[in-house]
Amino acid sequence: MTEPTAHRAAEDAAVPAAAAPLPGRDMAQDSVRDPEREPAPDAERQQTMLEMMGGVHGLVYSSVPVLVFILVNVLTGLTPAIWSALGVAVAIAVWRVIRREPVQPAISGLFGVGIAAFIAHRTGSAKGFFLFGIWVSLVYGGVFLVSALVRWPLVGVVWSALNGTGFGWRSDRRVRLAYDLATLAWVVVFGARYVVQQWLYDNDLTGWLAAARLGMGWPLTGLALLVTVWAVRRDTQRVARENGEAGNQAGSDATSTEGAAGAKGVVNPGTGPEQTTSASSPS
Repeated sequence: MTEPTAHRAAEDAAVPAAAAPLPGRDMAQDSVRDPEREPAPDAERQQTMLEMMGGVHGLVYSSVPVLVFILVNVLTGLTPAIWSALGVAVAIAVWRVIRREPVQPAISGLFGVGIAAFIAHRTGSAKGFFLFGIWVSLVYGGVFLVSALVRWPLVGVVWSALNGTGFGWRSDRRVRLAYDLATLAWVVVFGARYVVQQWLYDNDLTGWLAAARLGMGWPLTGLALLVTVWAVRRDTQRVARENGEAGNQAGSDATSTEGAAGAKGVVNPGTGPEQTTSASSPS
């Protein structure tokens, strides 16, 4: 066999090996997600944030016992108002259980109304019904503030714990700053509630205290929630960016593996048996 014939045979043998699909390449391609098949992450996270607070219904339900207490207290007196608020809170909890809505917000709401009613009964004053909420605002505001000062913003910690996304955001200064701002937004909300309502409580302005309780309830919560969703989106973008970089790295590794496998499939014409035969045969 002549040397040109040996070269052609080696090239024909190398083509199938180089053209064969590699498992590493298929796995790298499968690891890249199709954005059209994935659900919108922002919509999912906004819904989850609302569910953490009991959903839109939970924000509305939390105001109903307060309204009932105010109206019944004005019309009849303190004791009927206390029992009416408790009855409404129990009815709301049962209703949410029947509708298979999240139970934890219902239990928390019932527990809060129960403590508020107990304080109002013990103090013998309608304004005592709002004292527990004032104290809760102070405690929550302090906890959120401390978490921001120690650089573990509570919004990011709670979100990562509930969704299992880890704490990788702490190494990203922009995402950590976003969680700091969201946490401070909640500090402002709780701090404003405490300062205003405590002043009204000390001055025995029960009517204005009730109005402040409603006006500074879910409307301010909605504003803080907007900042929280913004911070979560920054974290979502960070995760997507890291996943994209990981996918690109996997693709590069698969390409390198393909090149190495293709190189092994090429027969070196200088060392193959055809060359040996050609060298020993007379031309």
